[in-house]
Amino acid sequence: QLQLVESGEGLVQPGGSLRLSCAASGFTLDRYAIGWFRQAPGKEREGVSCISTSGTDYTNSVKGRFTIVRDNAKKTVYLQMNGLEPDDTAVYYCAARWGPICSRYGTDFGSWGQGTQVTVSS
Repeated sequence: QLQLVESGEGLVQPGGSLRLSCAASGFTLDRYAIGWFRQAPGKEREGVSCISTSGTDYTNSVKGRFTIVRDNAKKTVYLQMNGLEPDDTAVYYCAARWGPICSRYGTDFGSWGQGTQVTVSS
């Protein structure tokens, strides 16, 4: 059974860093695209970043600050977040999509983790 579990939640000050982890089980990680999404209170879910065998993708607001990497041996995808801003505050989710193509649309992903809270505040 395909399962994703996020971890790394935290409260950080503006300008700080945090690393989120998405641990996968029940499937071969490198056959899937893994996306990170976030949803802030009162806002729609937003695609943040994605990694697949075809490469990586980032939404404009996090380019240069966030980095997505995958460790196939550990079956884990990481989202390194630097230069965090209050607008980055949200629940972050990882999701899996079969195949080599990334997407920024949550409807393209069939499996989701439970989410992890990131709060950026002074």
